[in-house]
Amino acid sequence: MALLGCGVVGTEVVRLLSEQADDLAARVGAPLELAGIAVRRLDRQREGVDPALVTTDAHTLVTRDDVDLVIEVIGGIEPARTLLLEAMKAGKSVISANKALLAEDGETLFAAAREYGADIYYEAAVAGAIPLLRPLRESLVGDHVHRVLGIVNGTTNYILDQMDTHGAGFNDALEDAQALGYAEADPTADVEGFDAAAKAAILAQLAFHTRVTAADVHREGITEVTAADVSGAQEMDSVVKLLAICERVPAEDGRNGRGVSVRVHPAMIPRSHPLASVREAYNAVFVEAESAGSLMFYGAGAGGAPTASAVLGDLVAVARNLVGGTSGPVEVTYAQLPVLPMGETVTRYYIQLDVADRPGVLATVAEEFARHGVSIRSVRQEGLGEDAQLVVVTHRASDAALSATVEGLRNLEMVREVASVMRVEGDE
Repeated sequence: MALLGCGVVGTEVVRLLSEQADDLAARVGAPLELAGIAVRRLDRQREGVDPALVTTDAHTLVTRDDVDLVIEVIGGIEPARTLLLEAMKAGKSVISANKALLAEDGETLFAAAREYGADIYYEAAVAGAIPLLRPLRESLVGDHVHRVLGIVNGTTNYILDQMDTHGAGFNDALEDAQALGYAEADPTADVEGFDAAAKAAILAQLAFHTRVTAADVHREGITEVTAADVSGAQEMDSVVKLLAICERVPAEDGRNGRGVSVRVHPAMIPRSHPLASVREAYNAVFVEAESAGSLMFYGAGAGGAPTASAVLGDLVAVARNLVGGTSGPVEVTYAQLPVLPMGETVTRYYIQLDVADRPGVLATVAEEFARHGVSIRSVRQEGLGEDAQLVVVTHRASDAALSATVEGLRNLEMVREVASVMRVEGDE
């Protein structure tokens, strides 16, 4: 086999291959031998890695006759895409941890796997060590999945958890996450939701057999989450989490799917919800299926060793297929359901308004909600005078109607500021 990349995850893959060589050979039915490791630079020290295996010529490595399968952990779009396509064209099966590539152009990779009869496995691309993709891809393939809901980014979960449990500000919590190695020096991919959006696209495609790319996912990060948002959630006995939500939206006849909704954004969820208790850098995902009911997957969602564990799980599966002369399942997008715009998503809102403390304010605000067809579930006033606030929680309505309501509220003369806006998930 060939390994592309030898950073944190790649180094752990090499270590596990060495330490578990005998067990892996017994499980596969043949020894697993590492033929080469492609890296960008030869001058880096790599503990436990035989320098004789290291090369910068990845293109030659993936097409060598003594290589049966290729493991890719370099990340990014290129050269990973070209290398994996070259490998499959040369008859090699591939294993990838590359969520960005799979979310952007997975269809090209899946088409190549079908054309050349190769396996493509990618459990490590979503939620680290948590066995999530294979249940969707294989165990639940005979069922009808309605919804996938979860926390799929450990960095943002750690930050929001610190804000909730310790009262930390966003910047302080981020610095803490960076010091612990949970966040990169440039945390944009995590805190702006790009990482979670890529994972949501992969989950939605598997769950609904429909082509979904990262560009289809409505994405909002956590950089705008404030102490006021967290405090407001606490007053509702709720907690703020960055959620990936993938839903099959039924047609009006209740039988056929009208489309799918795929979104990533912060939301309030009740503390009674199991996801509310997912703390620090852990991940958890709910899968709701017609026959299987609700299933929850929980565990370490990132890190060198957990991700390498998922890679080796795929490695054993692919190697067994090679020994047996078979191949695993190939993704199909036969359903071809449209990805619906965010405006059609039905959800609830928590809205906190700084208002003028005078008669008629509540009636005027309620009239603005009614004008857009949004029903108010609860409303309360806090403070007096300059500190007067209204806190409104809506019933379910389209996101477009809710957004229009918020814009209308901002234009009201008696509303000094729309201080906080947050979607609310969980049972109404």
